[in-house]
Amino acid sequence: MQLFGGLYDRVMEWARHRHAVRYLSAVSFAESSFFPVPVAVMLLPMAFADVPKAWHLAKITTLFSVLGGIVGYIIGAVAFQAVEPLLSHYASQLAQAKTWFGQYGPWVVLMAGFSPIPYKIFTLTAGALGLAFIPFVVASVIGRASQFYLIAALVTWLGPGMEPRVRQYIEWLGWSMVVIVGGVITVLNLR
Repeated sequence: MQLFGGLYDRVMEWARHRHAVRYLSAVSFAESSFFPVPVAVMLLPMAFADVPKAWHLAKITTLFSVLGGIVGYIIGAVAFQAVEPLLSHYASQLAQAKTWFGQYGPWVVLMAGFSPIPYKIFTLTAGALGLAFIPFVVASVIGRASQFYLIAALVTWLGPGMEPRVRQYIEWLGWSMVVIVGGVITVLNLR
């Protein structure tokens, strides 16, 4: 089933649009609190479309992702009961996140910022559980920046000539991420 190729091509078109940075900012912000698509799916092709801007795009993505995470934290703090039914398909992940917060505190946010587990689960849960705000923000910055700057580093290191190869294997890469996320979710559910 061809799913990721068309999405990749569309994002590459957006990456060349004059408002591309605005789109990336909006998706970065929304992904941290409610949007279901990981922002890395947009950052990678945008960085390939303009390799010299890869570091700047990572900075913008980090900034808006953390701002979105803060909004997610606030939603969790003041309205978690209202949004919890909307997260019913993440029920087991929410339960696991609550357990991890009890054990590891802000370290969970740092790990979530870098992992394929939906970051919004952790921003909402951190707010709902009253995790200290400053450690939450610091862990968010480190975790999200680690992921996005790693993408920028890889794109810069591999160069623009790598983009056609990424496109060639995008279905394989996309489905691999689905399997990894599915495996993480399954392991968490089995615990």
